[in-house]
This record gives sequence, C-alpha cells and structure tokens, in this order.
Amino acid sequence: MRIRARGAAQRRTAGVGVTLAGALAALLSMAATADAGAAADPHAAHRAAVSAAGPLRSIAHYRIPDVELTRDDGQVVGLDRELDDGRPVVLAFIYTSCTTVCPVTSMTLSQVQSRLGAERARVHLMSISIDPEQDTPARLREYAQRFHAGPEWQHYTGTRVASETAQRAFNAYRGSKMDHQPVILVRSAPTGEWVRFDGFATADQLLAELPALHASR
Repeated sequence: MRIRARGAAQRRTAGVGVTLAGALAALLSMAATADAGAAADPHAAHRAAVSAAGPLRSIAHYRIPDVELTRDDGQVVGLDRELDDGRPVVLAFIYTSCTTVCPVTSMTLSQVQSRLGAERARVHLMSISIDPEQDTPARLREYAQRFHAGPEWQHYTGTRVASETAQRAFNAYRGSKMDHQPVILVRSAPTGEWVRFDGFATADQLLAELPALHASR
C-alpha cells in the first residue's frame, strides 16, 4: 500500500459544514455526560480522534482481497466484485451498537446519498461491519433503515476472519471495535486510486471527490 499525504491546505474543503461540526460536538458532549461517573470510558479513544483541524486527506492504493461477505439482503458476495461494479465507491467501517463514531459516519453517508439526488444510483455506498458476530443481516437492515439507506447503500457482515481481512486490506483494523477510528474512503473510478479521510469527513468533502457527478448541493 502506498499513501501520499496532501498538504495542510488540502485537508479542508471550502465551506466545510459548520452544521455537522456542531452536531458532532453535541453528540460527543452528550456521550461524555452519559459516561460521567463510570469507572472507565470505553469510547475515550473515539473522542480523542476528533481533531479541530478536520480530517486528514490522503491518496492510497490498496490490494483488494478475495474475501466473501454477507450483504444486508442475505446474499453472499465477493468484496472485489462489489467494489468493481462500475460505479464510484464510498466505503466506511461501522458497527451497529456504536454510539459515537459510527452514527456520525453513517449520518454523513446519509447526507451524501440525499445530496446526490437523482444521481444517487450512480454511486455505490458501502458500510462494512467490524462486529460481524453481533451484526447479522437483519440487524444491519434495521440499522440501515435508521439512516434512510436506499438500494445504492448496502451494509455487509460475514465471518470475523472475513471482516478483519477487509479491514486490514484498507488499513482500518485496530484490533478491537472499541479502538476503531473514523475512516471513509472514496474511489471515483474502478481502476482509480482511493482518497482516504482519517477523521470525520463531511458530505461536502466526500462529494468533492466525485467530480463526474452533478450532485445537487
């Protein structure tokens, strides 16, 4: 894998959503309040990942493994084939019981889906569970409905080995779901390079990586 980090000036997109930043701050504040008095905060690492400077944008190249996942419709599919269906891809790693990173990530993908409007079917949104033992296809369908996922946005589970293989392929594996960090990846063409956002990317930033689409902003 080769990653080339862009300069600091490219780490922001003009007009980064203040609304999302405010919503994130409120979410983290509520989570902190809920955890007050607890002996330990299992999401402390998640909160530490939030940076006032915004997400780090970099360019990456990945080797896609030959691994099978189970889609939220119950179909067993190959990850390589799902990624190479001819459409641009927006990829994230989530788990349904997460209360900090994942709701923000999924809300951002929901905003991307909405903003794409009539062209949403031209983009493949993908969310892969990092907790496959708990996240059954039925549970993923329920989770997807909470974020109004359309047919172009699919959620995946599978065996633990398969999930970890997918995570490792995209340098997203952190050993435990409690230690995962916000990462969203975008590839504008099947044979193109990946744009990687480490941190909480906004819908504006993700849509800016899909220049061929005329999204209604």
